[in-house]
Amino acid sequence: MSLVALDPTLQMIVSPSDLDAVLVLIPVRNEAETIGDVLKVLQNQGLKRIRVVDNGSTDASAAIAQAHGAEVIREPRPGYGQACWSGLQNLPNGVHWILFCDGDGSDDLNELPKFWQYREQADLILGDRRATATGRKTLSPVQNFGNALATTLIRWGWGHRYHDLGPLRLIRRDALDAMQMGDRGFGWTVEMQVRAIEQGLRIQEFPVQYRPRQGGRSKISGTISGCFQAGVIILSTLAYLYFQRANPSQNPTSNTLNTPREISPSPASSASIRVHLRSGFLHPHPILPSTLLILGTAAMGQLGHSDQVPQLWWSVAVMGAGFIWSWRWQSLSPLWFWGVAIATRLLLLPMEPNSDIFRYMWEGLIQNAGFSPYHLPPSAEILEPLRPGWWFRINHADVSAIYPPVTQLGFRLLAWISPSVLLFKLSFVAADLAVCKLLCDRFQPHRALLYAWNPLILYSFAGTGHYDSWFLLPLVLAWFAAESLSPTAQAFSRSALGIGISAGLKWISLPLLGFLAVFPLRKGKWKLALGIPLVGILPFVLSALPYCDSAACPLVPVSSGFVSSDRSAEWVPYLLAQVAPQLATHNIVYGLLLGIVLLGLMARSNTFLGYAESYFFALLVLSPIIHIWYFTWLVPFAVATQNLGTRLVSFSAFVYLVLFYRQSLGDFSWALTPAERTLLWLPLLLGWTWTRFRPSTARPPTAQ
Repeated sequence: MSLVALDPTLQMIVSPSDLDAVLVLIPVRNEAETIGDVLKVLQNQGLKRIRVVDNGSTDASAAIAQAHGAEVIREPRPGYGQACWSGLQNLPNGVHWILFCDGDGSDDLNELPKFWQYREQADLILGDRRATATGRKTLSPVQNFGNALATTLIRWGWGHRYHDLGPLRLIRRDALDAMQMGDRGFGWTVEMQVRAIEQGLRIQEFPVQYRPRQGGRSKISGTISGCFQAGVIILSTLAYLYFQRANPSQNPTSNTLNTPREISPSPASSASIRVHLRSGFLHPHPILPSTLLILGTAAMGQLGHSDQVPQLWWSVAVMGAGFIWSWRWQSLSPLWFWGVAIATRLLLLPMEPNSDIFRYMWEGLIQNAGFSPYHLPPSAEILEPLRPGWWFRINHADVSAIYPPVTQLGFRLLAWISPSVLLFKLSFVAADLAVCKLLCDRFQPHRALLYAWNPLILYSFAGTGHYDSWFLLPLVLAWFAAESLSPTAQAFSRSALGIGISAGLKWISLPLLGFLAVFPLRKGKWKLALGIPLVGILPFVLSALPYCDSAACPLVPVSSGFVSSDRSAEWVPYLLAQVAPQLATHNIVYGLLLGIVLLGLMARSNTFLGYAESYFFALLVLSPIIHIWYFTWLVPFAVATQNLGTRLVSFSAFVYLVLFYRQSLGDFSWALTPAERTLLWLPLLLGWTWTRFRPSTARPPTAQ
């Protein structure tokens, strides 16, 4: 099953009798503008047996096909696979090959002589659109990405490397009979390619040209929703096929094409699946948990407005059912890990973002116009000519920038490319997936899914578009460098640099530099201990220079009430304010209290992981300013510790969204009630306590 380059020495001459053994199958739906020309090209190449399957057209597609001499079969039930399957019924004698192509004119049918060449060498012959420059350009970015993702998942799951899922394909009839194709939708092509691997077919794939459709409108690539639906179908088809591969008893046994295998299992097979799923907590074939997670994510991706919070909670509940199911697993295939991780993030990209993302875009926009976001709040009159149509969605327009300088450079770069919500979200998802990769490599997929499949992570980065994944990526790199198997001065320097970049993206990473310097200090390595803060502070200093001058360097608007006194969902500051009301508007007090706690943690912590996880926990509990996405800071470390508090707050944090819901109803108080605070915080506090005080023998190792 190897892929070969086209051999120019093979003869192109094919006799008409050879082409009589080929039946062309063309599913169409409203292709009246193009089907006539497609049939002419096929007939000019000597192909006489042509079936057009009219899949519910409302135009003259069927009549035009008949007028051009094609056999027309009507299949009103929608679905690409349904049309293909109907077209394969009652095949005439003498047909030994089936050629599939589209009716929109996008396939370059002048490439067909190349297909005839390989009939003695292959059972399945595929055209690779992505191997040509025109093909890659014609395919949309989503199509290119989707094809690359699907073929990569096939390679991971079945060990064979495809390059495309193109519609132009030639397959031996008896090989197609043996496949007993079951998909009736857009998963038809991917199922055929997977079945070909499983049956050990000879597979050839070579470059073909691909053109924009010559008329009509695409049912898939023409709309964003169509692309996402197709992606979900392909990924769910791969998941089902992988489940069958892991359960040989679920594979079809009949070899009769006209009695097709349906995807719905029989009662006997359902019992087999139930037995298998009971053992799946330890050795998973996670079709049901993955389906729950994907369905919940798909529902969430259509939401985002404040008045839809109750529906969003239901989505979280469905996602959570699949996520919790995974907590006991002791193994997981990379195919499942990445398939679900990527699919869920793609499904959330259309979700309505949080207002913060418009501030990100604005601050990048004005920087490219020559203004500093630290010196001018969005409401500044001088910036009025720059206001785009979405300017009114910026929050706290009277407050200047609060994001650190490395972050501002990122905003500036993205806004220079395009001040687009989708582009900003994609950048956050890219960093998010990079964190998934680091955690997966270090702790194995079944542990890393605590981050990769986490509803809070998915909601915060791909869904509402918060940039915190940017600062988590260098932070995780710093963690791994600090706890490398052979810690050297270079490793500590890399860790310090990672912390410095992370702090330049979000201030809160900065205290980790002090702890990192303690390690060499304990061994008397004073130069290294002094060098670590210097290396760590370097990214911050260099990135801050463009925003500072000899007169001022206002990187934090400390005089703003947004920074100095605002409250919403805090825990310890709220409790203390009940005893001493004067503390309700003095946030600086809790900064001092956190400093004392950090000194105690530094004295008793022996690992970077232990200190970092405890620091972020203390920061959240003591912080007077809390938002739902802040709890994502704990999640990477919980992959190592399996902290129950972090797992539970991945759900309880969504209580925070009641603030948005009440605001949509006209209540602008913006503070949780005591009962709501308890629902949010208690799972974290109890779970954290249980994790800390459980027997050490019950704790998982920190790495594989």
